[in-house]
Amino acid sequence: MVVTRFAPSPTGYLHIGGLRTALFSYLWAKKNGGKFLLRIEDTDKARNSQEAADAILKAFEWLGLTHDEEIVYQSQRDEIYTKYIKQLLDEKKAYKCYMSKEELADLRETQMANKQRTMYDGRFRDFEGVAPEGIEPVIRIKAPQNTEIIVRDGVKGDVKFQANDILDDFVIARADGSPTYNLVVAIDDHLMGVNEVIRGDDHLSNTPKQIVIYEALGFEIPKFYHVPMIHNAEGKKLSKRDGATDVMEYKNMGYTPEALLNFLVRLGWSHGDQEIFSMEEMITHFNPKDINKSASIYNTQKLDWLSAHYLKNSSNKVLADLLSEFDLVLTSHDKKEILLDVIKERAKTLKEMAELTKEILATPRFYDEKAVKKAFKEDSADILSAFSLKLQNSDELHLPSDYHDAMQEVVDEMAIGFGKIGQPLRVALLGKMSGPGLDEVMAIIGKNETILRIKNALDANA
Repeated sequence: MVVTRFAPSPTGYLHIGGLRTALFSYLWAKKNGGKFLLRIEDTDKARNSQEAADAILKAFEWLGLTHDEEIVYQSQRDEIYTKYIKQLLDEKKAYKCYMSKEELADLRETQMANKQRTMYDGRFRDFEGVAPEGIEPVIRIKAPQNTEIIVRDGVKGDVKFQANDILDDFVIARADGSPTYNLVVAIDDHLMGVNEVIRGDDHLSNTPKQIVIYEALGFEIPKFYHVPMIHNAEGKKLSKRDGATDVMEYKNMGYTPEALLNFLVRLGWSHGDQEIFSMEEMITHFNPKDINKSASIYNTQKLDWLSAHYLKNSSNKVLADLLSEFDLVLTSHDKKEILLDVIKERAKTLKEMAELTKEILATPRFYDEKAVKKAFKEDSADILSAFSLKLQNSDELHLPSDYHDAMQEVVDEMAIGFGKIGQPLRVALLGKMSGPGLDEVMAIIGKNETILRIKNALDANA
């Protein structure tokens, strides 16, 4: 059985890079009928926050990425880590190091002065003397020497490390007894049954250390997939401006879970030329072996394109429910079917849909000066007055086509071009020159509101 995990640290909010890793892990587990587990790595008491942990869980809930089994919190597992530290000490695979901070600093200064790699020199590796007084020891593992460590990676292939180049007897427990990151990760992955680890390639440098711990404890080493980072258009690390922000901010910006997950799955992975993926299709086709070896590029235009696709293909009932989160409650009076049909063809996000809707439904209070100057000519008042009268005398005005026919009648009767009525009418209805089709706007707001807006515009621009 394939068992994957996502293991964020609650030192901040869930960001796009982490979410993509979680999605890849989720898809691979589900494809194989396995388990996707969630672990909160909250051992850093100084930097962790419950608020951040809650935000991570909230993001998972919004996206519909359900995890199997109970969440594992590392902060609740100190007894387990202590047990394995003792085991390593008893088996002489780890030892107590009494080197003071001052001695360690002096050693590093000397090594840098000699242009050597800064590393612990192993002075307490085989120490059997009397422990120095006044120093609480750290626990170091006996790292292998003069050997090669091979990371069997499903994305990068075999990655070889020379132990003498990258390792020293690294610390697995601090002087206060608290375990270090690489120790707890290896222990937890083993105890949780995780056998396939998909994570960012910024963790690749940690993997040899974790392999050392796996082997020292007699654990089976999982299969690793180290995923290249997401870069901006300039090939640099994502900033908040580029999209490296709290995942829940994407909800606030009006993106749907379907669009965001579809966008993320295509960052570094592909299946032929297919761009649109349902969750079922992602699960069917995803394989971490197909992840690109190079960094992927974050493209906001691509996200907007996908978002617009999902909006256009969503039912109006679903959209109405989603728009309620943007303080927009649509009623039958607003002729919401026509409204939603119109705006979902124009908007890229739910937020944009809400803004467009409010623009249509709100009676203009101001009129764009440039639009007025361009649209209103000497005969505009007469044309709009004639159109208003036409509406007052018409009883069958329901559909956009009904309003279009009324406009056409005025055009024919006054022998004018369509722009003569269209431009000033648009400013009267919306306060500006841009927006949806006029016949659609009028069908949405209705006859009486249309007449009112024409009157307001004529009064304001008399």
